[in-house]
Amino acid sequence: VQLQASGGGLVQAGGSLRLSCAASGRTFSGYVVGWFRQAPGKEREFVAAIRWSGGNTAAADSVKGRFTISKDSAKNTVYLQLNSVKPEDTAVYYCATGRGILSTWSQTRSYSSWGQGTQVTVSS
Repeated sequence: VQLQASGGGLVQAGGSLRLSCAASGRTFSGYVVGWFRQAPGKEREFVAAIRWSGGNTAAADSVKGRFTISKDSAKNTVYLQLNSVKPEDTAVYYCATGRGILSTWSQTRSYSSWGQGTQVTVSS
């Protein structure tokens, strides 16, 4: 699966942004689609994930209540809605696909295909 992440940009603290992850070559059917982020000098960290078939979701505690992951089957796209953003949300955001069980969704090693990343910058 080839992944294309988009939607990043510059946003003020407290604002909103929607990221998109589109797949080419095949559908997301049978996959878990995850969002991760990586700030300069830091390790890549889990943000949220969704199982395409069934729609089960999971999110990191740091973004619960602010970020929402969803899917559009007709567009074969997964979205990450970022609300009430904070300067510490600044990072490159990556989408990825894998086939792991829920308990493994937060681990980068559970994902085999990664998109190129989209930059999100939150100004204070």
